Amino acid sequence: MCVHVLCIDIETYSEVDLVSSGVYAYAQDPSFEIMLFGYSLDGAPVEVVDFASGELLPDSVYYLLTDPNTLKTAYNANFERTCLAAWFDDPMLPEQWRDTKILAAELGLPGSLAEVGVALGLPEDKQKLKEGKELIRYFAKPCKATKTNGGRTRNLPEHAPEKWAKYIEYNRQDVVAEMAIADKCLPFFGEWWEEEQELWEIDQEINDRGVRLDTQLAARAVELDQQMKNRLIAEAKELTGMENPKSPVQIKAWIKQETGIEPESIAKDQIAPLLERVGDAPKVKRFLEIRGQLSKTSTAKYSKMLECVCPDGRIRGLTQFYGANRTGRWAGRLVQMQNLPQNKLPDAELDAARTILRSDQLELFESLFDDPASTLSQLIRTAFIPEPGKMFVVADFSAIEARVLAWLAGEKWRLEVFEQGGDIYCASASKMFKVPVEKHGVNGHLRQKGKIAELALGYGGAEGALKAMGALNMGLEEQELRPLVSQWREANPRITKFWWRVDECARKLIRTGTAQTVQSNIKMRKTGPLLRIQLPSGRELAYVSPRIDEGDSITYKGTIQGTGGWGRIETYGPKLVENIVQATARDCLAESMRRLSSVGVKIVFHVHDEVICEVDAGEADLQLKMISILMGEPIDWAPGLPMRADGYTCGYYKKD
Repeated sequence: MCVHVLCIDIETYSEVDLVSSGVYAYAQDPSFEIMLFGYSLDGAPVEVVDFASGELLPDSVYYLLTDPNTLKTAYNANFERTCLAAWFDDPMLPEQWRDTKILAAELGLPGSLAEVGVALGLPEDKQKLKEGKELIRYFAKPCKATKTNGGRTRNLPEHAPEKWAKYIEYNRQDVVAEMAIADKCLPFFGEWWEEEQELWEIDQEINDRGVRLDTQLAARAVELDQQMKNRLIAEAKELTGMENPKSPVQIKAWIKQETGIEPESIAKDQIAPLLERVGDAPKVKRFLEIRGQLSKTSTAKYSKMLECVCPDGRIRGLTQFYGANRTGRWAGRLVQMQNLPQNKLPDAELDAARTILRSDQLELFESLFDDPASTLSQLIRTAFIPEPGKMFVVADFSAIEARVLAWLAGEKWRLEVFEQGGDIYCASASKMFKVPVEKHGVNGHLRQKGKIAELALGYGGAEGALKAMGALNMGLEEQELRPLVSQWREANPRITKFWWRVDECARKLIRTGTAQTVQSNIKMRKTGPLLRIQLPSGRELAYVSPRIDEGDSITYKGTIQGTGGWGRIETYGPKLVENIVQATARDCLAESMRRLSSVGVKIVFHVHDEVICEVDAGEADLQLKMISILMGEPIDWAPGLPMRADGYTCGYYKKD
């Protein structure tokens, strides 16, 4: 049982860029140091220890940092934990910490400390916020050497004593704000919070562990990519006579001059149709091919990997717990594992490509592969490798969102398909068109329509969703789209009913404040300014300040995707169902991670509904079987949900 609570905020310096490289590489750089250590013990007035000016942390406070009976809190505690562990060369165990940023995220609040304060109605001083950012730029990052500053590359306290005094106060006020956020948020949490804390601790262990990078492969890939890019740009300049063959304005004008065609766009997805339009114009065709190849270059991913790697060759901090605060799903950080290109080459070709690239035979690499840029792209995943004597076990859920949606809505025919191991795309097409559909068999041409419908229409989507999913590029005609929507909804009446039941309950709750039961395992309630949706797991989703606006639209306050600003977001039943389904699928993954962690399985990272584990090579097959069984076992809070996990072993990360 915790006796004390120590709230902490630190200010740090490193020559490594924190945003681009992540906190682990940042804190392990030789230039790293902690400059200020602000803290409050048990709510007492904040103290700031000025390390940069020679002050030392009191022995009593250092003791509390590693005392299991003292609870440490911080906003984005991963930063404080990692930095303090590096500075004092002493582990900062996750179970002794609580992250107030996660408290805020689980209530649907913004990510930054300042924005959370605004959302919670804490006093805002925009001038102090601006001043704080300027102080961080001045003291926490290297500066440019000039005659004026005597050629120095770093600003120290003695270079600007008044600014340093303000920086100390800035640090003090951050601790005050963090404590205020915790006080405002904690009353909204129930028993489920302890399970989320346990999951956060597992997440911290995974991020601390990290995954090994094949630095040799990544470095050679950057080198080859740059060589190819230079040659392609030189060829493009020679073809067009343009000084800047990347300029959209110049490119459009040149294509019009050569062909008489004025393209509306030269974006990557418009190159193929534009190639068909330009006809017999070899120079233009070759230029467009070059532009397409340039769009495939993979330097950015490989360069990012090398930028983030720690001195021991591992990349850490690849995921953000509760990164998607509407559903609680993890978000990718740094290398962005969620959008890695797929590898489609056969295993033998992948092996050969890796071997040739790693051995620095760049000319051979280009000569053996028809599209070396695409091959480089497919090798990105393979840059993640296990330690010597280890293997990866990669396991993921099969069609987890579709299974969860069918289970929540009680769409029995779909559940039967999953229980029997059937193909949901064939089954959906069969149900929609009322004929048998078999993959590569009878009425097999209808499977594609079933697939498109499944991917686009589960959350209230209509013709626009089908188009966004690429239906018109997959062979469907415009006039087929509306009937396809109707056929899918008729085939899934319980799902359609579920959308509007959720919509009805949300509206009743907003209007009356009275708790609503959507069904036995999904409930809604209002607590203060929050609309809460209780999931089957017991966890709750939060929507801030919901209301029904003019036009009968449900809106709530949240972080707007794309802009990142805090404002009102429109929603309705099917969109809320999407949140519920994705959040429940996340809880299924969370349950699997708990199970795997409890038996000592080392997860090195995870992507969507997939976990990548590092195991002893001699036990890989046995571990694969165990991991698949554990992930596929029924979940206590989800009786009747047909779970299934598939997996494979590999000597480097790839898609099976």
